[in-house]
Amino acid sequence: MENMLARARAFAEPLIADETLDTGENTLAHADAVAAIVRAMGGSEAMQAASYLVYSCQHLNRPQEVIAKVFGDNFAALAVETTKLVHVQKQARSATASAHLADGAGTQTENVRKMLLAFSRDLRVVMLRLASRLQTLRYAAASKRPLPENVARESLQVFAPLANRLGIWQVKWEIEDLSFRFLEPETYKLIARLLDEKRIEREGYVEQLRARLERELAAEGIQAKVQGRPKNIYSIVKKMRGKSLDFAQVFDIMALRVVVADVKDCYAALAWVHSHFQPIDEEFDDYIARPKPNGYQSLHTVVRDVVDGHAGKPIEIQIRTQEMHDHAEHGVAAHWAYKEAGHKGYAGVWASGEYDAKIAVLRQLLAWERDLSGGQRGQGLFDDRIYVLTPDAAIVELPQGATAVDFAYTVHTSLGHRCRGARVDGAMVPLNTPLQNGQTVEIIAAKEGGPSRDWLNAELGYLASHRARAKVRAWFNAQITHETVARGREAVEKLLQREGKTALKLDDLASQLGFKSADNLFEVVGKDEFSLRNIEMLLRPPEPAPGPDDGVIIKKARGSEQSGRGGVLVVGVSSLMTQLAKCCKPAPPDAIRGFVTKGHGVSVHRSDCSNFRTMAGQNAERVIDVEWGAQKGGDAASVYAVDVAVEAADRQGLLRDISDVLAREKMNVIGVQTQSVKGTAWMTFTVEIADVTRLKQVLAVVAAVTGVRSARRR
Repeated sequence: MENMLARARAFAEPLIADETLDTGENTLAHADAVAAIVRAMGGSEAMQAASYLVYSCQHLNRPQEVIAKVFGDNFAALAVETTKLVHVQKQARSATASAHLADGAGTQTENVRKMLLAFSRDLRVVMLRLASRLQTLRYAAASKRPLPENVARESLQVFAPLANRLGIWQVKWEIEDLSFRFLEPETYKLIARLLDEKRIEREGYVEQLRARLERELAAEGIQAKVQGRPKNIYSIVKKMRGKSLDFAQVFDIMALRVVVADVKDCYAALAWVHSHFQPIDEEFDDYIARPKPNGYQSLHTVVRDVVDGHAGKPIEIQIRTQEMHDHAEHGVAAHWAYKEAGHKGYAGVWASGEYDAKIAVLRQLLAWERDLSGGQRGQGLFDDRIYVLTPDAAIVELPQGATAVDFAYTVHTSLGHRCRGARVDGAMVPLNTPLQNGQTVEIIAAKEGGPSRDWLNAELGYLASHRARAKVRAWFNAQITHETVARGREAVEKLLQREGKTALKLDDLASQLGFKSADNLFEVVGKDEFSLRNIEMLLRPPEPAPGPDDGVIIKKARGSEQSGRGGVLVVGVSSLMTQLAKCCKPAPPDAIRGFVTKGHGVSVHRSDCSNFRTMAGQNAERVIDVEWGAQKGGDAASVYAVDVAVEAADRQGLLRDISDVLAREKMNVIGVQTQSVKGTAWMTFTVEIADVTRLKQVLAVVAAVTGVRSARRR
């Protein structure tokens, strides 16, 4: 397109002429300066034009559409991508500034670096960002305005290494020096002053050397352009700190650059230098035979000038061709020709000459990526990661092919479970749409709810992240467990209602049965892996089945006869079955009464039993007299189960202490129930005895146990 640069500036001017950036710089002036830096870096008019379009984006409702209509899709994509990256970095810096923990800030800085790398597959975006950052630093220095520390640190840790990787040395050095000036102003001023003090002396010596070298190489038939090479302050500081050198040692090193026509002349010039100066062997590097990873080539040597038999100050000399020099100054950018329109080439950019720019750039960016990942190959950010944004422009790292559902789970597990829809760059998309680098993702979530089973179907493509898939599976497993626990709880609670034990604490019940919690008990009951019969056995321990001789005699009424079976006297009915009532558990010599039940014979109760009194009041005709029968000679004494109720202050080891007392008193304990309420323990021991009179002695001993408030028969 004709006059692209002027058209772009005219398009942007009404939008940004009166705007001011956060730094205080006028936006149009900043765009002008960025365009000039891009031109110096070797960018075409089209690239310079993009500088203006980037700052116009935020003032347009639909920037992609508007810019595409006027300048074409290629420019629209470049402007929008660069604007997005500017926004990301600003948000990340504010997040870093407000981060209280150093780790949080470091992580976000690392994410910005990765994000920049992810965008960097289009070199134009990187060059625009490098130029913009350099101008921000220049403006702050020139206007003597303070620069936020996080901007200076990001410049030094993110932008300078990227410029280095791309071989854009001039930009790298200037960003380093300006960043360092804001980060360590005192050190910067000190070195700048020391450099300045020796400048005239040093420059005179360097000029003398330069002229001599150029003249004598020409005499040898080697056409060379020799220049003094300025040292940047940050590289001096790094050298001092890295090699523990003092100021004098570093400042006294002179530096010359020799630019010749071809590679043959590089080695011829090196041979002449080494024959006329004293070389320092360990300081020689051949980067022509072995280029640096970013394509840099040169011969580096350090020599000393011998004057009157004494070796003088060290002199650094770089020897290279013009092509190598262009690459060293402008890096990969030196080999790029930018085409105004069309999608041919790499990201709308044409490679020029034999040098394949696309491969060169990718090689450098992947090398920089390896720097970030600790040198591990095969784990490329390009290969398997993408970087997208939350609506607040926080960076979220995802696997390649990730969807909005993966994004939601990465942000928060709860957001993933409740995810019902997604907007990507403001437009609704299906939840299984793969996300792209740099998109902004907004999740539409229900207030509550869970994931869909479809998300686990790999063919439907809802999830690319193993971590997100594991979270969905965990949710469904938890649901199954929840249903099982609910089923088990219902069964246990029904049983407790039937047994009249609803006051019993469920966690205490579980503990007595050997479970850590009530839910663990409910789960195995719900899975039918634990019989409710076990709980029944705990609540009411099995009692000896009534034998044919309970030792109970039913008094004979007139006209009755003794049955002769088991020593039981039955009134009017022979072999009438008898059983000891469970509610009051009578035992000799308790006063007892009988009650004729329907189908279960005679139930024998203690005379003071409240249940018996209720039944007798309702059915007096069923009450009959009974009495304890005499023990048969030669038989072992009959035993009877009775309940002992203990109330005590709850403490560690209480149950053990009472059990020990009962064991010492030779009481056979056949069942225990315990319950603790607000520090008071309620215990019921079921013991077997032959005679209740013996029980009184035992209760007195139990009552003497520490913490026991009362011990009585129930």
